[in-house]
Amino acid sequence: MNVDAFLTKMVELGGSDAHLKVGSPPGVRIAGKIVPQGTVPLRPEHTETIARTLLNEQQWEVFAEQNDIDCSHSIPGVSRFRVNIMRQRGSISLVLRRIPEKIPSFADLGLPEVCKTLALKPRGLVLVTGPTGSGKSTTLAAMIDYINENEQGHILTMEDPIEFMHADKKCFVNQREIGSDTKDFTQALRRALRQDPDVILIGEMRDLETISLAVTAAETGHLVFGTLHTSSAIKTVDRIVNVFPPEQQAQIRMQLAGTLQGVISQTLLPKIGGGRVAALEILVAIDAVRAMIREGKTPQMLTAMQTGAKFGMALLEEHLNRLIAAKQITVEDAIAKANMPQLIKRPGGQPVVEE
Repeated sequence: MNVDAFLTKMVELGGSDAHLKVGSPPGVRIAGKIVPQGTVPLRPEHTETIARTLLNEQQWEVFAEQNDIDCSHSIPGVSRFRVNIMRQRGSISLVLRRIPEKIPSFADLGLPEVCKTLALKPRGLVLVTGPTGSGKSTTLAAMIDYINENEQGHILTMEDPIEFMHADKKCFVNQREIGSDTKDFTQALRRALRQDPDVILIGEMRDLETISLAVTAAETGHLVFGTLHTSSAIKTVDRIVNVFPPEQQAQIRMQLAGTLQGVISQTLLPKIGGGRVAALEILVAIDAVRAMIREGKTPQMLTAMQTGAKFGMALLEEHLNRLIAAKQITVEDAIAKANMPQLIKRPGGQPVVEE
């Protein structure tokens, strides 16, 4: 199997992810569903050969020791791919996600104006959250590119692996890949403050130490972007606080209340007619929201978001209802993705009544 030829075909089919595992034919995720390509199952020697093709000698040694590795792969003129290689049941499996070569614009993604406002904040913490495969990296790439086109400064990213490649425009952009350019997110963040950044992008805020360093960087006058695997803006705030031991939670609430600028929580849905579309939930840290974070009254942020449209805030369900009204998604898909399904409305505006 020629992996480059297969990935090129995937791009032509409009696929987003390739799945290669022993015992099954290659699969491609198209519009959210994995579709087998052919009927011939892959054998152990197939996936091992592909893995060795994609990894250099040093990476193969890491994989042999850890049985799991992330890397990237490029096909000139076609696309770049984020690659995960893992062992399962004694054999090797691979998942390769397509990364478009062109960084999408705000208009391409349908992002609201408030995202531009958050991107141009002089300092603070901006979080983009959602489940795996919800388009977080793409949204962040668009925001970083917008800064790159409109500001003059130093953008420093830490990614695992590097996905979108940013050329210098008005900004100097340095992109560090975890594993090859720096040991881990924690070490990269510790060094970051000596590298004169204006904007810091953290590919994933995975643990207490990374979150703590991100908040500290935001406190010291930097604009910090990060991601979390949470399904709503309110859960994002709670997740950050609850990562810390009880005796530190009052302190992190104070720090978060002072640094948070906004949360963009998103999910992807199948689009009627083909493709996928993002639905967003947006929290903006106005004074009332900061007070709720500081006082540990995060459930009250729901009301602030419902009444905060003039600040750019919106519940996920509001965006889902707009997509239904525009006939871009089905009611059934909206209900499946909603945090509060009872707020979903049919195309005519009637509430969905659960049977």
